[in-house]
This record gives sequence, structure tokens and C-alpha cells, in this order.
Amino acid sequence: MRLDVPLGDPRFGNVVPCACQEKPLEEQRLTRLQRFSNLGVLTRVTFQSLSPNGADADPQAQGSYREAYQAAWEYAQEPHEWLLFTGPVGSGKTHLLAAVVNRCLELSVTAMYVSVPDLLDHLRATYAPTSETTYDQLFDHVRNVPVLALDDLGAQSSTPWAQEKLYQVLNHRFNRQLPTIVALNVPLSHLDEQLRARLEDKRVVLAKALGEHTAHLQQGGSRLEAEILRAKTFEGFDVRGNRAEGADQQTLERALKAAQDFARNPSGWLVFAGEPGCGKTHLAAAILNARMRQGYPVSFKFVPDLLDHLRATFSPQSPVTYDQLFEEVRTAPILVLDDLGAHSSTPWAEEKLYQIIVFRQETRLPTIVTMRGLIEDLPAKSMQSRLKDGSIVRVIPITAPSYRDRSGSPSPSRQSAGRDQPHDRPRRRS
Repeated sequence: MRLDVPLGDPRFGNVVPCACQEKPLEEQRLTRLQRFSNLGVLTRVTFQSLSPNGADADPQAQGSYREAYQAAWEYAQEPHEWLLFTGPVGSGKTHLLAAVVNRCLELSVTAMYVSVPDLLDHLRATYAPTSETTYDQLFDHVRNVPVLALDDLGAQSSTPWAQEKLYQVLNHRFNRQLPTIVALNVPLSHLDEQLRARLEDKRVVLAKALGEHTAHLQQGGSRLEAEILRAKTFEGFDVRGNRAEGADQQTLERALKAAQDFARNPSGWLVFAGEPGCGKTHLAAAILNARMRQGYPVSFKFVPDLLDHLRATFSPQSPVTYDQLFEEVRTAPILVLDDLGAHSSTPWAEEKLYQIIVFRQETRLPTIVTMRGLIEDLPAKSMQSRLKDGSIVRVIPITAPSYRDRSGSPSPSRQSAGRDQPHDRPRRRS
């Protein structure tokens, strides 16, 4: 409609929405902004839906959360410079980032939320011929969006390419003082020196800590207690094995070196294959322990127990929802799937495991798998194909006999433990 104003009024002749359309138009505008912001299910997280004291019962944790909440609220009213949240997993950093972005959208400020691992995956995906977005378009958008919320910094696979892209984004925004909110997944000291220098600059960055990072081992079930796992270290791994000789002992030495290399720089997937008791779980746990000593969060899941726990979440009495547990496993910074193939093979079980494996491979999340026998023995062909992907998976066969079997000669079953990767299989002695 046109406004009824006299000739000469600046608004004379202008077309404006009818008052009855103002609310629907505002809802459409917010919907478009939310879609653009990449929030997904986090669109429901607002400052009104969050408790200013957080969910922790500890008074000290509540005090830290209150400060962070207040800083986030003030920042959302007028985004400027940088805001950094640090703290352990589950301390509320992601929800504060989402609340800031949602408040910006309410104020018609264009904002974008993205987790760092997802961002790097999106950038990689633009190289595909079928991509609807070019690399330059996406990269320029992330660098220059008016408000950027980067979640889970530190959870990404640490590769030279990933470090370079992150530094380019953060350095660009830092130099132009573009409003940026960052949530750290790891202690600040674990970041690359260039990134750390930007985030430690107090002239630009306001940092709020929601508790201290503490190393933790998420338990996959009662079968293996945390104390037992923590006792498994590289120093306690005996490469002499149980009567292992020659080529058998070499497989233990090769497996130990591969595990130590992975612990220093977790990248890709590591699969230990061999008969029960040959040291696979020990090496997988030793990797986690080495990372925990450096303050990194890790997760150990015994596959049969994991599936039982996922089923148990459907019970009304379960303290954890299915989505919470499944997402915890799917996105763990470093995950051990112990004894893959020892579970009861049902369509549901194979589907859940395949979903976890596909997500972690596509997102390049470091993963260690232990399994008895051969990859070809797994019931699902789709899972076999994933574990044979040499571009991300390295299979380490262990042909040494079980450490637990002290009664007699080595079992002949180990003769075929490494057939799935001929280039890694040691030559057998006649």
C-alpha cells in the first residue's frame, strides 16, 4: 500500500507493506537468516531458553558460567571484536555460541555458526565437480560474514592444509577486527602457535573460561574399567610377545611403532587385526592414555557394549538419550572401537556401526579399530569397503600368539591375521 502523506514528503509514493503483513514478513526474514546461519537444530537455543547459572550443580562452575553468559549477552547486543570461550566438553560453550547467533539474527545482523571440522569438510567438498558452490565463494563468505561463530576449534584433524585454511580465516578476520566468537575444544596451549597468538591477544579478544580442561576417558561399558585401561601404556607393551619369534615379533614391533606415531599425530584411521590376546586393545588404550596425559579428550568403546548402551537409551528410565550417546560417539575427537566384529550381527547393529564409520571417515576424525580375524569376515560388505579404503585407513596385522595363552605352542589361527593388507603382512618363516 502507499502512505497517505502530502506531496513533498520523502515517503510520498513509496510502497510499504500493510500492517497486517509485518509479522509474517518478519518471520520469513528470520527464517531466511536462520537458514543462512547454518544453525540447524540450534535455532531453538536462545538466551531465554538457557539458565544464566548453567546446568552444573557446582557453585564455582555456576559462577564461571554466569560470567560467560553475561559476556555473551552483552556481545550479542552489539557484536564487536572477538569473544573466546574455553572449557571442557559439556560446559555449555556451543549453546552460548548459538544463543549469540540467534540474538544477532533477531536484530537483523547476519551471522553464521559452524563447527571447525564441518567447515573444513565443506571447503574440501567444493573441489568436487558436482559442488554447487565454488571454493572461493565459500571461503570468502566465511572470511567476511558480519558475525562468525566458530565452534569446536581444536577438534579438527591436524593437517598442514587444515592449519593453513584456519589461519587464513582467523588472520583475515583478526586484522579487520570482524566480530568473531570462538569455542575451544582443547586447551589453548594445544593450538598451533600462529592461531594461539591471535587468541591470546587481549587487546582484541575477550576470553571467558567455563571450567578447566581435564583429560577424560569415556567408557564404553563395564567390561573394561577405566583403571585397567589407564594401566595400558606403551612402556608396558612387551614386543617380545608370548614366545613370538622372527616375523611374528616383527609384527608386534611394527604395531607398537604405528601406535606411537598415531599418538603423536592422530590422523586417519588405524586398524589392529589379530587373534584375541595379541595386544590390540593394549595398543589402542596406550594411544588414548598418551593423548589424555596431554589433556586431550578421548573415547573408548567396546563395540558389543556400545550397541547394548544404544539400545538401552530407548528405555524411559535411561538417563541419556539415544541422540546424546550416538552423537558423543560419532563426534569424539579420538575414538577407539574395540573388538569390531564381536557383536551380534543384526540389521540395526550393522546400520548404527556403519553410520558411525561413515561419519567419522567423511569428517576425517581420528579413529582406532581393533578386530579379530580378517576384514572380509565382517558381515556387512559396506563396512568391509570402508575399512579397506587405503586413502584413510592403515591396517596393522599382528600375527604373534596371544599373551594370555601360556600353555603350549602358538595357535595356527594367527597365520591369516593380516591377509587383508598384503603390503603390511610379514613374510612367514618356513
